[in-house]
Amino acid sequence: MTHNPKAAMPAWLETEPEQNSFRSIFKWGAKNSFKHPSPGFYAVIKQALDLSDTQVPPLVNIGEKRVEDTQKTRIASEDIHLFEEIVGLDNLSFDTYSRLKYSTGRSMEDILNLRQQKIDNICDLVLHPRSKADIRKIVSLCHIKKIPLHVYGGGSSVTLGLACPKGGVTLVMGTHMNRLLHFNEINQTITVEAGMMGPVYEELLNHAPEKLNAEKRYTGGHFPQSFEYSSVGGWVVTLGSGQASSYFGDACDLVISQEYITPTGEFKTHAFPATATGPKLNDIMKGSEGCFGVLIAVTMKIFQYHPETSREFTFMFHDFETAITAARRISQAEFGMPSILRLSDPEETDIAMKMYGLEDSFLDRFMKFKGLKPGSRCLLMGQTDGKKSFSTHLFNQIKKLGKKSQGLYLTGYPMKKWRKGRFSDPYMRDALNDAGILIDTLEAAVTWDHLKELYTAVRGYIKQHPNTICMTHASHFYAQGTNLYFIFITKLCDVDEFRSFQRGIIEKIQENFGSLSHHHGVGKMMAPFMENHLGKTQMAVLRAIKNHFDPHHIMNPGGLGI
Repeated sequence: MTHNPKAAMPAWLETEPEQNSFRSIFKWGAKNSFKHPSPGFYAVIKQALDLSDTQVPPLVNIGEKRVEDTQKTRIASEDIHLFEEIVGLDNLSFDTYSRLKYSTGRSMEDILNLRQQKIDNICDLVLHPRSKADIRKIVSLCHIKKIPLHVYGGGSSVTLGLACPKGGVTLVMGTHMNRLLHFNEINQTITVEAGMMGPVYEELLNHAPEKLNAEKRYTGGHFPQSFEYSSVGGWVVTLGSGQASSYFGDACDLVISQEYITPTGEFKTHAFPATATGPKLNDIMKGSEGCFGVLIAVTMKIFQYHPETSREFTFMFHDFETAITAARRISQAEFGMPSILRLSDPEETDIAMKMYGLEDSFLDRFMKFKGLKPGSRCLLMGQTDGKKSFSTHLFNQIKKLGKKSQGLYLTGYPMKKWRKGRFSDPYMRDALNDAGILIDTLEAAVTWDHLKELYTAVRGYIKQHPNTICMTHASHFYAQGTNLYFIFITKLCDVDEFRSFQRGIIEKIQENFGSLSHHHGVGKMMAPFMENHLGKTQMAVLRAIKNHFDPHHIMNPGGLGI
């Protein structure tokens, strides 16, 4: 542990979780990696949450207790033996720890329950299939026996997507189903098994000449914040979106073909670049979250990799409305899109200045001299990519447009600073939770004409909760709109109180023309809102598809609200 009494900082944990402990399940990322709030960030939190300068919150509910093997499996011993015959004894487990681990994601509700040693909604059996043949047999057996079946990719779901309310079997795809199946440089596509993790996928493509005998280097272009701990299949079945989506596209834009095994049969969609042969099953299966079948393999678009041509840019605008207008003009200018574009509201901008130690710096004083005041100014930053001529031209056009829109150009330094921490920031949630401080997010897509009312209504609701930080940014841009990503920090560690607060935010999003989700998927968290969001007719279509592929409703029961 470390302790800095001068800054009145908590004694942040820097020890690996004990084996088979609750903490080993909910801790983010690598066991030996940690990240704590900077003194500047923690000072903001102390002030907003009304913690005194001398008060050092004790670490609570840190999850050091071991998970005792107390939960009996509900699957009959003879059926367990049948599953063992399929995958082998080494790829099967039904101890409580394994079942809890693979039935738990990274939602705040998941974490709060684990910190309080609550064991609920877990599967009865964990299987690690070795091949498509294994999965075919498992799905068939579950269908015949009417045993619920769930799929675990990287485990980074923040929507209760891994919960097993009816028990059953969970398939862990990453153990064995993580192989490269085909690389096609002529078509610029790659086919991989669904359990391949993001870093392995990107490493293959970045080093394609050495690893795949390719002529050029490539990138998948998909970098969610969970990139290091999420799977390619998980990106597809949850309709994920990476931080470079404004140029490369969301996961749904990257998918060429998919292969599924369902209770009533298996299929592989065609890999044509386009086809006019009726409604596309390939599109229907995207975002299906394991409710129709098990995604076995996926063929994805790939892009030439030119990291040396990236150009970073940052602007500061006088207020949120001016910054939004500039971002919309960039998105609709038709000179091309930056790979990354991020716009922070005034509260997030002020906190960023303090986090990076820029408050009262020469830059800060210069901005104030220019009329860019704390409490109203907004940070817009991004990055261009692609061929050198394209990236440079796009950078120059964005720079001109930003200045024309009354933005102060701040070079690419803040963007470089953000990029260094984009995959490590989630580690801070563990540290804050240890100190009894909750940090969570909700996101929604919105069209430009409704952005202001969505922002005002949701932020207003969150700020009604006493002593609460609400940072908001837009990070995925389209000609027709963007997303709003709300980050809230408060002292709220009771699961029921948190759930009520969260539900209120979701309802405000729906009431003010926001989508139910932009890139986090549905899971069991959003499922109760789906019919109100889509309407009875569209839900009836989804249920009809469900009934066709999964007549006994064994596939991810409760998922998608169907």
